[in-house]
Amino acid sequence: MSQPSAVKEKPKHVKHYFVDSDQQFEASKMGMWVFLVTEILFFGGLFGAYIVYRAWYPDLYLQASTELDTFWGTVNTAVLIGSSLTVAMAIRSAQLDQIKGLIINLWITISLAAIFMVVKYFEYTHKFEKGIFPGEYYTYEGIAHEKANIFFSIYYMMTGLHGIHVLVGIGLMLWLVFKAKKGVFSSQYYTHVEITGLYWHLVDVIWIFLFPLLYLID
Repeated sequence: MSQPSAVKEKPKHVKHYFVDSDQQFEASKMGMWVFLVTEILFFGGLFGAYIVYRAWYPDLYLQASTELDTFWGTVNTAVLIGSSLTVAMAIRSAQLDQIKGLIINLWITISLAAIFMVVKYFEYTHKFEKGIFPGEYYTYEGIAHEKANIFFSIYYMMTGLHGIHVLVGIGLMLWLVFKAKKGVFSSQYYTHVEITGLYWHLVDVIWIFLFPLLYLID
């Protein structure tokens, strides 16, 4: 009597409800894309508010944007673009089994993200010292427009929410570094690195839209 053929054992990282690594990877990637679409819709509401109020108060937007520091906004844009490159390099390192390169590129990405947040901290602090707060707490008298608080309310909502996403990204990448040091990732399994990279690219793209809309109004 012939012996039954041996059943190929799944790798440890493959969950029991997936057939193989490829199916798990594609499902995870699809899930992340669905999440990113919801994020785009979420930010889309804020962009919609921006467009409406800019149409209503074009002079206000021109005056208020002068209070934003274009130099530091440009620096932060360059920083995030650089971080998109390093996170892409981290993914490539994982695909090539270059775990040391993966960890190094993740640390560089984390450092660039931290620089972004430090710059935003000083930007916010400078505005707070002037009395440029959102909503009813706005006390700055340097802009001759009664609705000046509207622009800065939208500014704080958009950049603040984006900043929260940056912090979440930093947390995710720190977790990836921890996992990489444990030897979890390889060319056969780098799903979490890939989907975190997708998330980070979205964070960068959103800022690329925020920067000209808020800082480069003319």
